[in-house]
Amino acid sequence: MKALKVKEILIDKENIARRIDQLVDEIATSSTDNLIIIGILKGSFIFLADLMRSLHRHQIHPRIDFLTLSSYGNETVSSKKITIVHDIRDDIKGADILLVDDILDSGHTLDFTKKLFLKRGARSVQTCVLLEKKARRAVQFEADYVGFSIDDHFVVGYGLDYANLYRELPHIAKLNLSD
Repeated sequence: MKALKVKEILIDKENIARRIDQLVDEIATSSTDNLIIIGILKGSFIFLADLMRSLHRHQIHPRIDFLTLSSYGNETVSSKKITIVHDIRDDIKGADILLVDDILDSGHTLDFTKKLFLKRGARSVQTCVLLEKKARRAVQFEADYVGFSIDDHFVVGYGLDYANLYRELPHIAKLNLSD
């Protein structure tokens, strides 16, 4: 694989931490005792961990589960075909779900997942994303909680990847795909 390089830091780790605390304050206003937070892996794991730690400030104690979906593979554009690689284990009937993902891009993944969980009997499904790219929206879908809106750049870091690389970066950065 050709060596790629981070082009420019878009959002530093201090701004990410500050925004997560604000998101948790917003989430706390509508939280219930029957809350299950479901992270879409792999991209959401760092964001979800920081959200969970911050929920403690509000004495919110949700259950947690994970779902692994695939729509990108090693590409930079979604294939629009969503595949469940690993399903959740919790029974979600009657539960309030907070679905956490790294990025709302085309909207296919979150639209698919929200409909799936409602069909499975969730009482409600809200969505929380670290990033959104409105310019790339292919389906009508808006997240309930959004960390940052960004322009149409391919970004990595803080859990987001390119071909499973760069997730470890503590910030969000543009990836130089042209060199």
